Amino acid sequence: MFDVDPQISAVDRRLGSRERDGREAKVVTISQAFDTDVEDLWQACTTAERLARWFAPVSGDLRLGGRYRIEGNAEGTVERCDPPERFSLTWEFGGGVSWVEVRLSPEPGGGARLELDHIAHPEDHWAVYGPGAVGLGYDMAFASLARHLATGEVTNDRDNAGWWASDEGKGFLAAAGDRWYEADVAGGADPESARDAADRTVEAYTG
Repeated sequence: MFDVDPQISAVDRRLGSRERDGREAKVVTISQAFDTDVEDLWQACTTAERLARWFAPVSGDLRLGGRYRIEGNAEGTVERCDPPERFSLTWEFGGGVSWVEVRLSPEPGGGARLELDHIAHPEDHWAVYGPGAVGLGYDMAFASLARHLATGEVTNDRDNAGWWASDEGKGFLAAAGDRWYEADVAGGADPESARDAADRTVEAYTG
């Protein structure tokens, strides 16, 4: 689908923390510059037809206050919508609630940057898998988005499941897992615990 090493290197990954609803929350941040303008990137991230091509089928009321549902994944409420610069929503999955904030901005040298924060209270799942639990999924999505924007092709992981199950796809996930391990350690995690969590996450994604 794409050259693995350039895509891995194109993505910035960070781990931070903030207070959310009176409790400390972990913040997983991923960002990448894409070869398009902000308006096109906004449409790719907020319209059902474009989302289905690179991410997944999304239904519901995609506007401020509306409810959305991602097929086979999360659902939630759109809490903020400031086109074409930012939106935020609740991420309701598996009985838990976390939050996603997305920001779009023009790049100084051309193109547009997508920066995404996933904010969650650390529960048992975090101790087992660390930031890669959501980070690897976003790495897959950003890679698919980059390919879609460059070619217009359908690049979602459902239609391209064979590639993700291939040795090359598994190599991509292992490389992304290593980068999330590095971000976890840079964010203050114990290196040995972070390594174990990253390995468990990659194993869960690759089988």
